[in-house]
Amino acid sequence: MNKIRVLMVDDNVQLVDMVKEYFSSHAVISISYVANNGIEGVKLIKENLGNYDLILLDLIMPKKDGISVLEDIKNIENLPKVIVLTSYNTQEVIRKVASLNVNYFMLKPFELPELEKKILECTNTISTKSRTIDLYHNNLQIAITKVLHELGVPSHIKGYSYIREGITEILFHPDISSGITKELYPKIADNFNTTVSRVERSIRHAIEISWNRGNWDYMQEIFGYSVDIDKSKPTNSEFIITVADKLRLDYALS
Repeated sequence: MNKIRVLMVDDNVQLVDMVKEYFSSHAVISISYVANNGIEGVKLIKENLGNYDLILLDLIMPKKDGISVLEDIKNIENLPKVIVLTSYNTQEVIRKVASLNVNYFMLKPFELPELEKKILECTNTISTKSRTIDLYHNNLQIAITKVLHELGVPSHIKGYSYIREGITEILFHPDISSGITKELYPKIADNFNTTVSRVERSIRHAIEISWNRGNWDYMQEIFGYSVDIDKSKPTNSEFIITVADKLRLDYALS
């Protein structure tokens, strides 16, 4: 099987090195080209067209930003798929990149298994002639991120990614909420190549940290009607389902 060849444009050298190291022995994905600024990125993209299958592009870079890069390459025929990586997530920016042949919009910070999943999804399921960014889905992911940050769940621990994945699954597959242990945990474990017990422990650990550092008024707003927060923190199931219910109401999901 031929590898998915990735061209990465990002000025964060530490992040680039982490991504290269993560995929260095990957069976399917290879980081084939790297640029650390927009001008170098445009040059690599144009000169190596046909030698890579996907572009990872940061938006905030020196010399030429990601929006300018997208403007420069938007008329290239048969341009490979593009995943934008950024911590800058205003609605205006999302609308702008959506008009510039971007396939996915990933919010930094992200976990490397999450990036791996997006690369595989993008190259396997989205045709070159039908580029689109799922703004609804991405806005929902941003909303989940903001809620978890407000609740004090640190983004650098594994439980954070597992909780995000669990909330997303319940939002799009509500029936799974009745089978957290038997259905949701195994699905998360499979997606992140880990075990069910590690998923459960990591989520519990993330909630414990959240309960010590989060916005207490916000916790009362979200959990006050479903959990006696004065006596104890919510269980894993209560935490994930309650946050999902809040977002379902906010987004008017059926």
